[in-house]
Amino acid sequence: MSLTIGTGPFGQQPGGVVNAEPRSGRFLFFEDSPRRVRATFGGETIVDSRRAKLLHEGTHLPVYYFPEEDVRMDLLEPTDHSTHCPYKGDASYLSLRVGDETAENVAWTYREPLDGAPPLAGYLALYWDKLDAWFEEDEEVFGHARDPYHRIDAVPTTRQIRVGVGGEVVADSDRAIALFEAGLPTRWYLPRVDVREDLLVPSDTRTRCAYKGLASYYSVRVGDEVREDLVWYYPEPTREAEPIRDLLCFYNEKVDVEVDGEPEERPETLWS
Repeated sequence: MSLTIGTGPFGQQPGGVVNAEPRSGRFLFFEDSPRRVRATFGGETIVDSRRAKLLHEGTHLPVYYFPEEDVRMDLLEPTDHSTHCPYKGDASYLSLRVGDETAENVAWTYREPLDGAPPLAGYLALYWDKLDAWFEEDEEVFGHARDPYHRIDAVPTTRQIRVGVGGEVVADSDRAIALFEAGLPTRWYLPRVDVREDLLVPSDTRTRCAYKGLASYYSVRVGDEVREDLVWYYPEPTREAEPIRDLLCFYNEKVDVEVDGEPEERPETLWS
C-alpha cells in the first residue's frame, strides 16, 4: 500500500479503520532506503548515495533525503530563501550552479529540526523536477521518488465492464485488465476493439506515472460535446505495467461505469 496517499492509512481518505490515532500533528515516517540513488544536472552527477532516507509525510509523496557527504555541496550556494513547516521546522535553501546552468532554490535542509521531528539535521533534499534525471540503481525514474509501499497489480478479469458518457455506451467488455494500485480506485483497462474508437478524439495531453510510464490521452465526443481527456493509455509501459500496454482506461470519476450490471459509484479522488 501507499502510506500517505489516497486510501492509504495516513492518506486523505483512509480505506480502513485503525484502533489508534497516529501521533498528534502530521504523520511523519523517516526510513532508510536500500536503493542507490543518483541525480544529474548540467552533465554533472549532483548526488550519488547508498545511504538515502525516505520521508513519508501525510498527504505528500515520499521525498528522498541525502547525507550532505553524498551531495556535491561544492556546486550548491546558500540563498536567503526559507520556509517554515509546523512539523519539521525552518528550512534553509540552496541554489545549484553548473557552468552556465542554474537551478534556483533547488535544495533544502532542516539544520535545526523541531523537537519530535525526524532526525533531519545533516540531510538535504532536492526538488525532483528541477534536476535533469534521477536513477534508482541503474534505472531512470520519472515524476517522483517511488514509494516502497506502493504497488500495482494488473489482473485479467471476465467481469462485464460497461462505460457510459452522456447517456451513450462507449465501451463494453468482458476481457478487461483490472489494475489495482495502492491508494487509488480500481482502473479498468479495455481492449480497443471493445471501445467506440469512432467517438475518441486524440489529445495532446501527456502525463507520467512513476509506476506505469508515460500516458497518452483521448477526449470523447458525444453529440456536439467533446469531453476532454477522459481516456488514457500507455503505449510503452514500465515492465510492471506491461499487461496494460495500449489498452484504454476511462476516468471512473467522470464517466458512468457498470460492473456486472451494477452501477459503480464514482470515486472521490484528486481527479474528481
